[in-house]
Amino acid sequence: MVLQHSTNHTYAHPFPTVTLAYFLRYSSPNLNPFAAHVMSTDTIESHVDPVTQRLHTTRIHLKKSRMPGAVYKLLPASVTGGGAGDKASYILETSVVDIKEGWMRTESRNLNFTGVLSVVEKQDFSIPSESTSRAPTLETDVKTSVIFKSRLGEKIRGKIGQATAEDGWFSGIIGGWGTKGIQRSIESMASTKTQAQLGKSRDGMKMVLERIRNNGVLGVLEAIRRERQRQQLAVSA
Repeated sequence: MVLQHSTNHTYAHPFPTVTLAYFLRYSSPNLNPFAAHVMSTDTIESHVDPVTQRLHTTRIHLKKSRMPGAVYKLLPASVTGGGAGDKASYILETSVVDIKEGWMRTESRNLNFTGVLSVVEKQDFSIPSESTSRAPTLETDVKTSVIFKSRLGEKIRGKIGQATAEDGWFSGIIGGWGTKGIQRSIESMASTKTQAQLGKSRDGMKMVLERIRNNGVLGVLEAIRRERQRQQLAVSA
């Protein structure tokens, strides 16, 4: 089963500023309090293609799990791997920026719990067309699409026969709902939560953008540097 959700949004900031805000959005909870669920961010690889002059970047984020709590309550521990309270998930993010043509394409996907639910988010940032009445240098359009796919039925089909007495009730659920019904339920719950998360993500981007506008790029980078320095001193103390 596959469920897709798409949105469009326009930031009242020029394209170069929006791309910078995108890469800084997880740098600091003080810079972006809407990203408090992000536990760490690391750059795996980044390079500029010598032919196209496009920036290619691969990053990995560790986030508190966005999988709905209802999913954990629905499924046995043999599928989810245990309690729901301490779940975290690695998110692989890839991006390509063409600053000359004025576009950036990104893709993020979860690396954990893919047997239960796979979530792929794609974003296409671009300078508005000159054919519109808006000033193309002062705004940036972004189209976001999120694809949800549950493979739960495929994952547990072979486990039903091995279910323990305490998990035996799960085979009854499978029989009553059917694999597709459970997949649709999981995708629907995830889609509902993601719609709310997309709103928070936009609010976080807006906050970063406003701080870049008010404090300047150097001011924002200096604030991030000071915060990281304080964190390092706190750890070594």
